[in-house]
Amino acid sequence: MNSSIPCLLQSHPSVFPALISILRYRPPIPSRFFNNLRHRHTFKCLCTLPPSQSNEPPLPSSSPSPSPLKKRIVSGIQPTGSVHLGNYLGAIKNWIPLQDVYETLFFIVDLHAITLPYDVQELSKATRATAAIYLACGVDVAKASVFVQSHVRAHVELMWLLSSATPIGWLNRMIQFKEKSRKMGDENVGVALLTYPVLMASDILLYQSDLVPVGEDQKQHLELTRELAGRLNFLYGGRKWKKMGGRGGAIFKVPEPLIPPSGARVMSLTDGLSKMSKSAPSDQSRINLLDPKDVVANKIKRCKTDSYPGMEFGNPDRPECNNLLTIYQLVSGKTKEEVSQECQDMNWGTFKTLLADSIIDHLHPIQVRYEEIMSDSAYLDRILVEGATKASSIADATLNNVYQAMGFLKR
Repeated sequence: MNSSIPCLLQSHPSVFPALISILRYRPPIPSRFFNNLRHRHTFKCLCTLPPSQSNEPPLPSSSPSPSPLKKRIVSGIQPTGSVHLGNYLGAIKNWIPLQDVYETLFFIVDLHAITLPYDVQELSKATRATAAIYLACGVDVAKASVFVQSHVRAHVELMWLLSSATPIGWLNRMIQFKEKSRKMGDENVGVALLTYPVLMASDILLYQSDLVPVGEDQKQHLELTRELAGRLNFLYGGRKWKKMGGRGGAIFKVPEPLIPPSGARVMSLTDGLSKMSKSAPSDQSRINLLDPKDVVANKIKRCKTDSYPGMEFGNPDRPECNNLLTIYQLVSGKTKEEVSQECQDMNWGTFKTLLADSIIDHLHPIQVRYEEIMSDSAYLDRILVEGATKASSIADATLNNVYQAMGFLKR
């Protein structure tokens, strides 16, 4: 306290009541503050403790300082169709360096695979094959957890809890739902196609994910996840959760997108304006990771090109040229400048041969490793069990917090 205040009170005791009133005054908080809080998701996770205020001496300098916790990343691919070059260059290949920097969980999203008609006999086979491809592409189980989505039941439980707080209008605005339902017709579209973004949110929020690798076409779904995290934090977190016996604060972290600088959107071989897709009717539109080398060479030989001379990046009138140059850059490991200089004077025939050979060389060790993994079913089963066990321990902790915050009777 300022040393002049006691002297002031002695000489002018009449100011004492006024001073007390000033010290006790707290300005009212306007209601718009709470509206802003709701819309801007300003809850913060109480993940760190304040600095110690004790009088204990500091640790000796020889004691190792605790290492900071790694941020967590989750991602996955559906086991429908064949994993293709777009899946690999746009997602899986980018996972590999992330393992050394982040805590990573990569899963096979088999629950998402049933939102559209699917082959029941092939689902389990495709699930195993996708897991093997993860490992063959370089996912290291010493650094990352690999598991099957349906093997962690908390995904479905949290989805139901999130659904209770998801406005239907948020789901109706999803672009992919509009596109797919328009193609199939209302009579052939299941409710799961509308609600699967809530399951995607569950996939992410269960693991308190800091970052989510996404392509440009998935940013809308991640934004829905962020909105749901903020909505649940507002409705049930903070003091409300503390009153229910919890720790208070935010229930969920609000994740951020992690978009790779290149290769996040590999386009079709038959249409440079459409994304390479498993669901495209023509297999000619994509290079599957397990395609034999003669099939790869034939697909590249027949892929769509243009009549312009030379090769160049970035010309909006040449989407196929830009796409094929990008694929070559990614599989060759060269920079954009190196590829531009190497290929600028090539004709299409010369470039296609170069591209096909580069893809074949890049995929060969992946295909060899895949065959080794698939031949040892016990090894693959053990990896998936261990991954699901680790994932469940994280997911169950989050799910228990949500049940508690939402007022459910403890099990």
